[in-house]
Amino acid sequence: MTRILAIESSCDETAVAITEDGKLLANVVATQISVHEKYGGVMPEIASRLHAENITVCLTEALRQAKCKLEDIDAFAVTRGPGLIGCLHVGLQAAKTLAMLYKKPLIPVHHLAGHIYANQYVGEFKYPMLCVVVSGGNTELVIMKGELDFEIIGETLDDAVGECYDKVARVLGLPYPGGLPIDQHAKLGQPVYPIHRPKMPHDTYNFSYSGIKTQVINMVNTMKMKGEVVNIDDMACSFQRVAVGMITDRAMRAAKNYGVKQIVLAGGVSANSYLRDQMQKKVKGTSIELIIPPLWCTTDNAAMIAKVAEKLYVRKVFAPLTLGVDPNWRLDEWDKFE
Repeated sequence: MTRILAIESSCDETAVAITEDGKLLANVVATQISVHEKYGGVMPEIASRLHAENITVCLTEALRQAKCKLEDIDAFAVTRGPGLIGCLHVGLQAAKTLAMLYKKPLIPVHHLAGHIYANQYVGEFKYPMLCVVVSGGNTELVIMKGELDFEIIGETLDDAVGECYDKVARVLGLPYPGGLPIDQHAKLGQPVYPIHRPKMPHDTYNFSYSGIKTQVINMVNTMKMKGEVVNIDDMACSFQRVAVGMITDRAMRAAKNYGVKQIVLAGGVSANSYLRDQMQKKVKGTSIELIIPPLWCTTDNAAMIAKVAEKLYVRKVFAPLTLGVDPNWRLDEWDKFE
């Protein structure tokens, strides 16, 4: 019997989860959205302070739900990166302290690996597999030819898609985070505004969202200066068609070229209903299986960190207590942390 306690604190959610031989016993999440929404985005200093306040509460509640004590834990896992440096430090120091006190292994987990492996709460992976990683801080296409074998074949050259959603929502006067309100308004509109994809080589799997964001901001500001009314539903629809279309087109081209058996969606933007619908339509009639994570797995949580930690525990991928955080840790370097 192996019990793993995992901690996630990379951005604005403080989370603690406990698993026992792969079974999820507890998954506690304390979100900070209500605090940061007044600023239109995450304030790193405030987020770090709130993590420090919430970590003990989440830890206590997770142990209560799992009906176990810290002495019963076999290993402590933690998100080492990527993320906000101050936020990552809070989780890491908590995990290192517990590992030292109870003389148990410390397992460093890559945040994006967690989002990918959250899909194993839905089904088993089939390789080769394409991971579509889309979130507030990351936009990547990742090929997996086996367990924990990550090859990044495409990534954003500037803004992440989730960040772009938030900034477009802000200029449209919609609440933070921007993903859900834009998705909701887009369902009521038509793609009538001329928003264009950036010109990029046809053989690339990389993304660029800075230009799309700028187009929307400039268009909205110009219309306001002219006294014209911006139809929020139509603007949201026009933006979302282009933003999501870039993802689905590149994903399907990569899936075909790499001969994948399965595609998995991962990250906060995987909760987007239009992305889910479009991916289902794209794979229909093909031999490719699509795994869509449950909504509770799309936002940051510690259950996904625990799922990766289970694999690392078997491989004895343990870190020394001198471990530091890495806000820019690359997914294809998940095992390089010393």
